[in-house]
Formats: sequence, structure tokens, C-alpha cells
Amino acid sequence: MKKALILGANGNIGQIIAKELADKGVGIKLFSRNPKKVNPNDELISGNLLHADDVLQAAEGVDVVFLVAGIQYDKKVWEKEWPIIMENTLEACKAQQAKLVFFDNMYACDPTKIGNLTERTALNPESTKGKVRLHILKMLWREVEEKSLEAIVARAPDFYGPNAKNSLLHELVISRMKSGKNPQWLFNAKSKHSFIYIPDAGKATVELALSPNTWNQTWNLPTDQAYFSVEEITHILNTHPKKDFKLEVLPSWAISLLGLFIQPLREVKELSYQLEEDYCFDSSKFEKAFGWKATPMEDGLKKCLEA
Repeated sequence: MKKALILGANGNIGQIIAKELADKGVGIKLFSRNPKKVNPNDELISGNLLHADDVLQAAEGVDVVFLVAGIQYDKKVWEKEWPIIMENTLEACKAQQAKLVFFDNMYACDPTKIGNLTERTALNPESTKGKVRLHILKMLWREVEEKSLEAIVARAPDFYGPNAKNSLLHELVISRMKSGKNPQWLFNAKSKHSFIYIPDAGKATVELALSPNTWNQTWNLPTDQAYFSVEEITHILNTHPKKDFKLEVLPSWAISLLGLFIQPLREVKELSYQLEEDYCFDSSKFEKAFGWKATPMEDGLKKCLEA
């Protein structure tokens, strides 16, 4: 890989990918509405993912396109914008003969199977956002099946990391504890829940893109297999340094009530199964292929507190 384009470059994952690629000598184009340099030699491209010409021009001369964008967390926005974004990205990749790495989540997976999420877990979503993800995945794999392009789907559960943006664990637990407030959680704090450490996610995504044997496959990115509950995570955070913060849990009825006034809480309701039940993400395929495991969550949480 000589040159890469990162679509959604200002986000948590895009920044890590940019650093990892630069360390390996890859030239980088960063694309967003207001891109900012991660490395001194980054090429900045301002544009809109909803505009096909912007994406096509940005992809000129690149070998690999990383689609790591995030959009407004609103199911109506997702239904309208994600198919356009994927279509524009696929067409740009085909026109430039570039490969595609799509950074995906687990929303499309069958909600009854979340206790053991592997690459083989059935895609059978019930939520609106999950159905949107399934739709755009079908768009991608159709092009692969027709041999129009090569692609990787890199999947991750909820994320966390130092100064993470738009991370539920960071905003409700880590950040609140750092500012001297009791942590909060939604629905159920006793269920097991996988969280991926952002530096691991970015590094692994780049490793997949640089490997010749990973293409046209789905890969679960390396995630700690300890499967802590948020109650246990709070206990770990209380020991670095020793504190006695009490975890406050909002039950379903309270979230429904607050959702009338707070849009993000209204949006999380349809995905409540991911928080109410054990949510365990299996990344053994990646670990076996590349020989390294995720950062232990105790270590990652400590780095978050130190940031």
C-alpha cells in the first residue's frame, strides 16, 4: 500500500489508523468536512460523504480506502444517509481500482446471539439501525461477489480509550469518575459487556489492510475476552487510585421517560438488548491469524484515567 484515503478522518478510529499508516510509510489523505492533520505530511481534503463527486475526487490515486465515518446517531438519518455514503464509497473505489476497508459494528447481528459474537454469527437484526447496517453490508458484498472490488469488513463492539469521543463507557463512567462524579449506566450493570480499546482497533484494522490474506472476509477486531460487567469496570476504576464512587443505573422505565426529552436516550432504546443481556465479542480468529491479543481491560482503563 502506497497511499490510503481515510473517510471520516477526525474520529477516534480514523486518527489511530492515520498514525499507524504513517509509521509504516504509507501516504495519507484525510477526508471530512473539516479535516485536521494527524501527521505532518497528511493531505487534507474537505468534502461531504453525501456528495459522490467529493468522494470520487478524494479517492484519486489511492490504493486503499478506509470508511470509518460516523454520522448523527438518529435512525432516520441512518436510513437516509448510510446507503448514499456506501454507494458513493463503492463507486469511488471501483473507479479508482482501490480496495475498501469498512469499519463496522455489531448492530446487524441477531440479537438472540449476542452472548457469543463471532464472524459466523447470523445477521438478522430487529432494530432500525441494525437493518440499515445489514443493507449497506449487502451492498458491499454484492460488489465483492461480482468481483468489482476487494474489501474487508472490520467489526468492533462498543469502544473506549483515552479521551474517547462518543463512547458510552467514557462519557457515562470514565469521564464522570475523573471529574469526581458517580458513574452512570443504562438498563443493567451486571451483564457482561465487551469493549474494544481504541488503539487496538486502529492498529488491527491497519494490520488487516496490509496483509495479503485478509481480503474479502469479515474480521472481529481484537477485544479483551475477559468480558467484564460495568459494575466490575467501576470497581477496577475505583482502585486507580482508591476511590469509592457508587454506580448509578438508570432502569428501562426511567430511560423511556427521559427519552421524551433527551434524543440520544430515545435512540438507544431499540438497542437496549446489547446492554440488558451478556454481550460477548469473540476475536479469536484475529488472534490466531496475527499472534497478538487485545490490551487487557485493566491496563486500558488505567491509561484512560491517566490521560
